[in-house]
Amino acid sequence: MFGDLTLIVPLGLAAALSPMMLTEQAVLLAGPDGRRSAGRYALGTAVVTAVYLGVLVLWGHAISLPKRPTLSASMDIVAGAVLVLLAVAIHRRHPATAEKPARSAMGPRAAFGFGVFSMATNFTSLAVLLPAAKDVAADVTNVVGRIVFIAILIVLATMPAWIPLAATGIAPGVAQRGLDRLSTLISRYGRSAAVVLIATLGVVLIARGSWHILR
Repeated sequence: MFGDLTLIVPLGLAAALSPMMLTEQAVLLAGPDGRRSAGRYALGTAVVTAVYLGVLVLWGHAISLPKRPTLSASMDIVAGAVLVLLAVAIHRRHPATAEKPARSAMGPRAAFGFGVFSMATNFTSLAVLLPAAKDVAADVTNVVGRIVFIAILIVLATMPAWIPLAATGIAPGVAQRGLDRLSTLISRYGRSAAVVLIATLGVVLIARGSWHILR
């Protein structure tokens, strides 16, 4: 289990490097009925992540990855190559500007839909979660273990949605200043950090898959 965590946790953290999601949540918190709207937004992102991971893990288990080590290793290589290409694409593309929701129009119900849409179109995070789900399906053999690992990935991948909400509930003034600084750091260095982390994980997956095939 510890070996799985060493790959799954970094993948979950890489999926969480989303300055757009953090900006959207900060704007919702500053609007009318901010905490309720932010809570619904976070729920929307978590629902999409849970469904996505659940489907991938069930599909991976259905093709019996644990009983097919060659197939599992080949998928490691494919997933690793996808991550390396993703890192190159992130490095070469121009930084996207977050679309801020209108404060007066975004109520709790709309915020849930906005959270669903934001996560469903967050292709970088979804691509990073793909090899994590494959690893859970291949290496975790019991249902409880799979649920635990999926829950860990959901918590990690949706950090930009729930951390601002939790922080403002504990210490609103301090949290707002901290979120502003965090948003600045992610906007400035988040893309470079994502490129390095995703590329490194991709190389690790390729190396691991190649090692299993050669053995």
